[in-house]
Amino acid sequence: MSQLLFATRIHSASLAADKGFSALNADLEEACRMLEAEDEAGRAWSRANGYRGFTSYSSPGEQWTRATAFGDLKRRLDRHAAAFAGELGLDLDGRRLRLDSFWVNVLKPGGGHSGHIHPHSVLSGTYYVALPQGAQGIRFEDPRLAMMMAAPMRAADAPADQQPFVTVSPAPGDLLLWESWLRHEVPPSNAKTDRISISFNYGWR
Repeated sequence: MSQLLFATRIHSASLAADKGFSALNADLEEACRMLEAEDEAGRAWSRANGYRGFTSYSSPGEQWTRATAFGDLKRRLDRHAAAFAGELGLDLDGRRLRLDSFWVNVLKPGGGHSGHIHPHSVLSGTYYVALPQGAQGIRFEDPRLAMMMAAPMRAADAPADQQPFVTVSPAPGDLLLWESWLRHEVPPSNAKTDRISISFNYGWR
């Protein structure tokens, strides 16, 4: 008999069933495009760092205040972050998790994002605005992988919780949250149009 220990949780939810979702998602896409057009610093950073498309990752300020739709999304994110913190059993010692960064990603066809973590945060996540056919989801890496020095590969039909990499394929309106130490990447897109998402971090403040 085996026992499951040290499980890695991914919080998954969909806003697609929420009242007014279609209007909200359309407004979010418009707001993302607005930021892409106006954010000169973000476009410069994207060019300088070989980002195929646009990201406002390095742009200053509380970007969720830049559009009403972003503020509406933030309120929903706050509820999900609080719920996920409860699922994880986090002892916040009378404080709470606060949104401290929020940025737009517009990946052009062929664009991706190499493996990374989000230092100095507790929870990270992404809301998916537009995922055209052929766009890739997000691939998570087993955090123990670097320590499996002599382990054989996992069988192709092994359960997802035993695989070294797991790809989650979201749909527009989906929201994913994970602990910020979990390494993840976005494989290059095979879509013919842009993949649009909004990423964010929560810190313990």
